[in-house]
Amino acid sequence: MATSTTTRFKASHLKPHLATFGAWAAVLAVILLPIIARAQVAPLAEKSMGDTGQSKLPMILQKATIDQHLNRELPLAAEFRDSTGRAVHLGDYFGKRPAILALVYYRCPMLCSEELDGLVGALEMLKFTPGKDFDVIVASFDPTEGPALAASEKALYVKRYGRPGTANGWHFLTGSQSSIDALTNAVGFGYVSVPGPDGKMDQYAHASSIELITTEGRISQYYLGVEYSARDMRAGLVEASHGKIGSPVDLIYTYCYRYDPHMAKNSMLIVRIVQAGCALTVLALAAFILISLRQDALNGGNAGAAKKANG
Repeated sequence: MATSTTTRFKASHLKPHLATFGAWAAVLAVILLPIIARAQVAPLAEKSMGDTGQSKLPMILQKATIDQHLNRELPLAAEFRDSTGRAVHLGDYFGKRPAILALVYYRCPMLCSEELDGLVGALEMLKFTPGKDFDVIVASFDPTEGPALAASEKALYVKRYGRPGTANGWHFLTGSQSSIDALTNAVGFGYVSVPGPDGKMDQYAHASSIELITTEGRISQYYLGVEYSARDMRAGLVEASHGKIGSPVDLIYTYCYRYDPHMAKNSMLIVRIVQAGCALTVLALAAFILISLRQDALNGGNAGAAKKANG
């Protein structure tokens, strides 16, 4: 009974405090909401969901789309360099088993690593083995990147995948602009050069997708975004191994791009203000609850002592 009384005592004392805090939280929300709305002009290297209507896209993303060229044959004669620096042709990876293709650039500040992380996460759930049941082909569309960077990325993701003896099923490629154009045009992968933080045109606006390729080197299926269903991928690989071509998927793009440096700088400041405001709100709420509980505990202890003394 004493415990129940103490609980009611604490609750009754907390109610006015919580009401006061709720009022201040509402005021803070009114202040922050316009700032949050302005913050939607994404910061540097922002990942955002694009509209499926191309006419509604920001101008910079008009060409950074993915046209689904199902059943299109890849340029199997296109020459690239593998992670050891050896000259290879795309056709070297076909004829025995299907493949998963990912078009990225290795110095991408955000989206490409999420795409590859999503791919690894899905493959971890499959019993199929890279190099035995299928191959993973990761090709950079940045002609300034070379085999050393490709080797570093391969080591990272093979280690992350965590299955010994599968490195021969992962192929990280770099190539010349002509080879890159042949591959990206066949896939329907659009991208646009954009300036980095230093103003140099060394980054790209692009969407995220992976493609399943048949044993003969034809595009069987597209998966858009950065998270992939292991069940769908398994079914897709089985179909690709039999030369079957899938159906187009809904065009829901995930983009990686940069805005004008001045706007990006301002929007980043806005985002930091919002983050700081949220952090302060959480800290204030935690401190308020701790102080209130401590005060109630002290009041309860004093009341108990007084009652005992009077009794």
